[in-house]
Amino acid sequence: MPKLLFLDASAIAKRYYSEVGSSVMNDVFTRYSHDRFVVLTVGLLEVASILVRKRNHKLLVLADYQIALAKFDLELIKSSSIAFVEAVDLLAFDSLVFVERHSINATDAMILRCALDFALVERAIGSDLILVSSDRRLIASAQAEGLDTFNPEVQTTVQLIALVGS
Repeated sequence: MPKLLFLDASAIAKRYYSEVGSSVMNDVFTRYSHDRFVVLTVGLLEVASILVRKRNHKLLVLADYQIALAKFDLELIKSSSIAFVEAVDLLAFDSLVFVERHSINATDAMILRCALDFALVERAIGSDLILVSSDRRLIASAQAEGLDTFNPEVQTTVQLIALVGS
């Protein structure tokens, strides 16, 4: 059964701005069906804010910024195949424990809670979930909670295929 990929903003942004790990994230988006992707909706705001910061710091020229936003809008915002998880109050309350336990920020705590919940469901049907992030603290927290993780900054497409499968 195919594994789900829970995509964090730190990994997603690499698809729209060239940096370490971008080629691996490009492989993720081209190799795997987008119906296997799970994204926390507030993470979309984080991706947009990353792109704005790159533009503001002159790391993205205006034309490249506009192209990145258009591609981001088409591939993610307007996607009908990606599983989006809303950042609702109950999710926030259920995530509080991770802020203290792992010293992570609020968004990372919600991502961790969602990823754990999705993994539980996936494991019950014979599949699993992999958290894709380049946030080292989030990765360490997820691993401590028993999740498989993938960091596109330090791992390769070959390692991803071994972890995810086809």
